[in-house]
Amino acid sequence: MVETRTDQAARDKLWEMIREVQIAMMVTLDEQGRMRGRPMRAVKMKEFSGTLWFFTSQPSPKTEEIQHDGRVLLAYADPSEQNYVSVSGTAEVIRDPQKQKELWSEPLRTWFPGGPEDPRAALLKVEVEGAEYWDSPSSTLVHAYGYVKARLTGEPPKAGENDKVSLKRPA
Repeated sequence: MVETRTDQAARDKLWEMIREVQIAMMVTLDEQGRMRGRPMRAVKMKEFSGTLWFFTSQPSPKTEEIQHDGRVLLAYADPSEQNYVSVSGTAEVIRDPQKQKELWSEPLRTWFPGGPEDPRAALLKVEVEGAEYWDSPSSTLVHAYGYVKARLTGEPPKAGENDKVSLKRPA
């Protein structure tokens, strides 16, 4: 059974696994309750305090969905390191010119030619409630060993670390 951790080490591990991943798949719920996913460029941040940020166009289908139901899932994958993370939280659409300037990076100009002041630019603020991660061994040698072990013993190798992290503050 997967353990749910609330300690700072678990939070640090979560941040270590997602901070360099440039694209996350964001899943929202439409008005009919159907899940919709789309790739979102992660805003580079130096540290993680429980909030993740993304730039978005406003208005857009995703901002309408978030205004209707703010629950989101973010899926991060780094196959080269065999790291996989799902993050759940609550999103809200924010227009804050100062925060947009603070979080701006030049690659975003592709979608917002007017820069952080582009009239279509807004922020999605995601308050993380929890996450689950899978941290598997990534070397070819480890995978080859796992394959041989499975073939010889009929038992799969240890898949690596899998934990849940709760960021909810106790009431």
